[in-house]
Amino acid sequence: MILITYDVNIVSKSGAKRLRYIAKECKNYGQRVQNSVFECILNEAQFVILKSKIASIIDKDLDNVRFYFLGNNWKRRVEFIGKSTSIDVTSELII
Repeated sequence: MILITYDVNIVSKSGAKRLRYIAKECKNYGQRVQNSVFECILNEAQFVILKSKIASIIDKDLDNVRFYFLGNNWKRRVEFIGKSTSIDVTSELII
């Protein structure tokens, strides 16, 4: 599991656009747990692709994106306070 957090300078219209594009890319790979925080379960190839897409979107002088690798025992390392808004991404999906 990888926790992706980002801080995008939205002073300009282009910043707001970058913010939307980064959120859209992250939504394709995981679930939003806070405004600028996503939980993603990615293999190495997916991570390389997502990181490349994000790198092409951000302004490296103004924005910041961080990737936290939570490891094999990530379920025991994720804690929250308050209402849980996330789903178990490893459980079965019934359509």
